[in-house]
Amino acid sequence: MKNIFRNNISLIAVLLIVFHSTAQQSKPGKSGYAPVNGSKIYYEVYGEGKPIVLLHGSFMTIGLNWGELIPQLSKNRKVIALEMDGHGHSPLSNREFSYDSLASDVINALKYLGVESTDVIGYSFGGTIAYAIATQYPKLVNRLVIISSTYRYDGWQKEVRDVLHSMKPEFFTNTPLKAEYDKVAPDPNKWNAFVTKMLALDKKEFNLGDDNIKNIKSPVLLIAGDNDGVDKQILFETYRLLGGGVFADMTGVPKSQLAIIPAQGHVSLMNQTQTILQFLNGFLN
Repeated sequence: MKNIFRNNISLIAVLLIVFHSTAQQSKPGKSGYAPVNGSKIYYEVYGEGKPIVLLHGSFMTIGLNWGELIPQLSKNRKVIALEMDGHGHSPLSNREFSYDSLASDVINALKYLGVESTDVIGYSFGGTIAYAIATQYPKLVNRLVIISSTYRYDGWQKEVRDVLHSMKPEFFTNTPLKAEYDKVAPDPNKWNAFVTKMLALDKKEFNLGDDNIKNIKSPVLLIAGDNDGVDKQILFETYRLLGGGVFADMTGVPKSQLAIIPAQGHVSLMNQTQTILQFLNGFLN
C-alpha cells in the first residue's frame, strides 16, 4: 500500500479494485431518478420494513460500495441506496460540489420517495454527507452510522490529505472506476468534468462545526479501522462531542457508540461484512 501511495495511484482506484472483485449484485425492487435542486439523482430500493439510507464513498456506485451489505440489510429493512451527483447513474449537474448541497440532494430525494424519518449509513465521502444531514435536518435522522469518515478536513491524517492534494484526473485512467462509469453513466463524456469536480472537493478544507456535532440528537455509531486514515484522536474527540468516552459504570452507557476494527485500513474495512453487520444489528435494532 505504501508503494501505491508513493506512485501517486489513487486510493479510490484501489478501493474500486477491491470492491469490484467482491461485491455481490442483487436486483432492486424499485429504481429510478429523484428530482433534486434542478437536477436528479439515481436511487434503488430493496426489501420492506423501516427505512435505512445508504450513502456511498467518493467515486463509488451502489453496487461497488454496498453490494455485500444490501442483501443482508434488506432481509428485514427497506434499504434506500442513492448515487450522488455525477456518480454512477446520476447525471453530473452544473453546480460546484459541496457537502451542504449534496446533503440537500439527499433530503429532496427522500421527500420525493415519501420518507419522513430514517436511519442513515454513510461511508467515507458519504459519511461527511450523513453528518451534514444530521446537523441540518435533525428530524429526518433516527439513528446515524458513520463508517471511516469525519466531519472536518483535519479529521483525515496528514498522509491522506497529502494523497488527496497529489491526485490528478489521469490517475484514474484504466481503472475499474472508469470502466464502471463508462458502463452506467448517462453521459460517459462527462468523465473528466466529474473527476475534476470531485478532486476539487477532496482538496477543499471543511469543518461542519463542533457545536453542530455536539447538538446531534440521534444516537450515532462510529465505525473505523484502526489504520484507515481517520485521525483517531479527532475521532475520539468526535465521540466525546456525541456524549461518549465516559466512565459508564458511574454515568451509564451513552446512546452513541464507537467501534474500532483491528487490522483494517480504509480499503479493507468495508469488506468486513459480517463484522460490520454485527455492529449495525446491535446498534440499529
